[in-house]
Amino acid sequence: MAMIGHQGPEAAFLDGWRSGRLHHAWLLAGPQGMGKAAFAARAARFLVTHRAGAAGAVTTLDDPGDEIAARLVDAGNHPEILRLERQVKEKGKDLARNITIEQVRQMIRRLHLSLSLGEWRVIIVDAIDDLETDAANALLKTLEEPPAKTLFLLVSHSQGRLLPTIRSRCRILRFQPVEHDVMTAWLHALRPMLDIADVRAIVAAAGGVPGKALALVDSDVAAMEKKLLAIAASGDPENRLREALAREVGGTSNRPRLELVIDIVPGLLARIARERSASDVAPVLAQWERVQRTVRDAIRGSYDGAMVGFEIGNCLAELAPRTREPLR
Repeated sequence: MAMIGHQGPEAAFLDGWRSGRLHHAWLLAGPQGMGKAAFAARAARFLVTHRAGAAGAVTTLDDPGDEIAARLVDAGNHPEILRLERQVKEKGKDLARNITIEQVRQMIRRLHLSLSLGEWRVIIVDAIDDLETDAANALLKTLEEPPAKTLFLLVSHSQGRLLPTIRSRCRILRFQPVEHDVMTAWLHALRPMLDIADVRAIVAAAGGVPGKALALVDSDVAAMEKKLLAIAASGDPENRLREALAREVGGTSNRPRLELVIDIVPGLLARIARERSASDVAPVLAQWERVQRTVRDAIRGSYDGAMVGFEIGNCLAELAPRTREPLR
């Protein structure tokens, strides 16, 4: 997949490498779906396939570097790239809830061994948000006194939840949502078979997050957007559209469709607000806040999809135009 939104973090990382003063711990922070784990994999591959003497000729993390080391990385067998991530439970196919203290201890034991290939050892933690408390404390001790030529790449989707002491030991690389026009051009180039109207609808629903945009490609965003706009245009006086929406997003099997609706609605409300005069925007903002409150309350409670869908429909119905042409 072509990388997008990585230019700033990549330049900062390469500058640190060229200077010969590469920080030992990098916190890759930003929304889930920004490609932070992919960036960590690229950075790790780069470090174990390059030596400092090549600094002047390198301009990208995708520079091929040493061929033998690169083949080991591509096969998943490079001895100096270690990964910490949630493991599959012993019984069943589900992932464990956390990265455990024992996983961290095993990693620390590896750090006491000499490097067997290349100049760097790289530890990728994906995601550091998943560390159980004891595991986070054990990792912190290693970050405070890191072995030489050891680099940590810590993926975080929720930086604010981390121990302040861990954040303070890291250099932060922020992965910001991508601008609308850039996302549109990127997705159109990546999926040229998509109608441009579908591309725009997907980009609006993705909120600047490339991974979310790709997940939405097969979810028929345009059709769902049309249904929601119909409620906003007509007010749904007999509740038929809202009842249909509730059925379509209710139940566990329809959870992805409910999440799609939740993703789409903010963009629709922004579109409605843009079509109104400044004096008529306040009701749209009020319904936006109502939608956010509904979603928050549902997540804290039982997450009844049908109820959430119907209430979102209520919010849109409140915005039905009285004297203007219906939205198209």
